[in-house]
Amino acid sequence: MIRLFLTFVISVVLTISAMAQAPVVDRSATGGAQTLEDIIARQKGDVITDDFRRNATGDPNLAADAAQQLGTLGGVSDPELWRALRYGSANLTVSSGGEVAQVLVQDGGMRWLLLRQGPVATYTAYGLGGIIALLAVFYLIRGRVLLDGEATGRTVTRFKAVERFAHWVLAWSFILLGVTGLYSLFGRTVLIPIFGKESFATIAMASKWVHNNVSWAFMISLVMIFILWVMHNIPDRTDLKWLAMGGGIFKKGVHPPAKKFNAGQKLIFWAVIILGASISASGLSLLFPYELPMFAATFAKLNALGIPELFGIEPFRIALAPQEEMQLSQLWHTVVASGLMIIIIAHIYIGSVGMEGAYDAMATGEVEEQWAREHHVLWLNEVEEMEALKTKAAPIAGEY
Repeated sequence: MIRLFLTFVISVVLTISAMAQAPVVDRSATGGAQTLEDIIARQKGDVITDDFRRNATGDPNLAADAAQQLGTLGGVSDPELWRALRYGSANLTVSSGGEVAQVLVQDGGMRWLLLRQGPVATYTAYGLGGIIALLAVFYLIRGRVLLDGEATGRTVTRFKAVERFAHWVLAWSFILLGVTGLYSLFGRTVLIPIFGKESFATIAMASKWVHNNVSWAFMISLVMIFILWVMHNIPDRTDLKWLAMGGGIFKKGVHPPAKKFNAGQKLIFWAVIILGASISASGLSLLFPYELPMFAATFAKLNALGIPELFGIEPFRIALAPQEEMQLSQLWHTVVASGLMIIIIAHIYIGSVGMEGAYDAMATGEVEEQWAREHHVLWLNEVEEMEALKTKAAPIAGEY
């Protein structure tokens, strides 16, 4: 999965780099307009720079006198005016609709569509299908992680009611968001041929409503989870030993010591917090695109830090139309959410069919004492020490 993600990132970086390093073409024969070579290159799908068209939008300083021929055009020909409209540089005044109504031609829409329907959808499908196949193979080889010792019949409280409430709200909201998000990503290509356009449209409207409203439950529970568990998920030395022993899930009888959360759970926790916060930010930007634009300010900061120069590319464009902001936010939203879905599928596996007794921790809040001893012995020792102190401090019956 990591290799697929790196391949996708590298391909995007190389494409951007190639665009920045496109060779300079002599267009003197056409007066600066596109040449036959430009047209052929575009038909082949080669990378070309269109600055010669983007910047050719007329010069008012060269305008002829109003009494002369074409003087009323103000130094801008009709083709130049249409180029300015296409690239969003025309000076427009609209009577209503605000900033979004000033965008008459949104040139980046097709690039966004092709990227979304192409690499984003393809690698999302590979990632989700790959992790499911990998877990199935792992289960067939390793089987379920069972208790090595005899069950004691005694239980230990692992999670309080408020912790389980926050976990299940986060879990089910993310599942709903994931399903509705995948419906949006693959619905047109996969479901319309099966159910037809009318049925798809009805479900799509309901799916959009669910996605937009359930997102608030996800964000609130994400904050709750962070507050409740952040202190237990700070990395320490025991995590290195746990990782070196593979968490004990690859070999029977191996039980590395762990506190309340082992290194694997800490990695999942921080992935959920960081990626979940990123998904929430892009989601809020999509819900309120004019109030919370995300990428123009981010690109400006990256340019100020010199990040584009490190990769040998041109500075990021910061004059973004509202539609472009939404397209970039949507792409980021989809890519990050897909990565988190892959991680959560692995988490669901190990917390259900993958390990005996793991599901009880969130189902009832209680775990078998032997399970705690094998998988979280350092945490169990702390619990037993606290119980012993409470018992010692409690007054003995008849003492008064």
